[in-house]
Amino acid sequence: VNNRGFVWAHIDLPGVRDLWAVSVHLLTTGGSARTLEANALLAELQLAVPTGDFLLIGGDFNTMTRGESCLSTLQPRAYSDAPYPIDQQGNDNTNAARARPYDYVLGSKCISKYQVPVIAGGLQLDGGLVVDTRVYVPLTEIAPAVFGDSNSSNMQHMAIVKDFMITP
Repeated sequence: VNNRGFVWAHIDLPGVRDLWAVSVHLLTTGGSARTLEANALLAELQLAVPTGDFLLIGGDFNTMTRGESCLSTLQPRAYSDAPYPIDQQGNDNTNAARARPYDYVLGSKCISKYQVPVIAGGLQLDGGLVVDTRVYVPLTEIAPAVFGDSNSSNMQHMAIVKDFMITP
């Protein structure tokens, strides 16, 4: 796409593996366009990111369902398997209307084994947390978030939190 690219950070961790964090914003034009973008990302990852390093891909995938082919296209390098992040009410959708799974944090096989439950207040969420400040109670547990954050003008996505415990 001529108006965006793939942005990543290469983080030198202690030990033999580094961490690569990739930010994406896939097109809304349709599943076939997102699959083309996923193929382009996969090709760049194959060239730049050693297969033994930790890899996280996160951001706006704009997917209509969890079965979209852009997600399976990335499976050689990053996984979108259950359990999925959820909010306090058990909703795993991430768009503003909370009806579609737009947003993800995908991990490589080698980092996924280090995923740990997200602890937020009294909650323990094995797949991670979808942060929707309109439904999270009490918001003081996730300060400095405030009620209006997830309801801001033009807000289309909820934040996704996944935790990983990596030791050198």
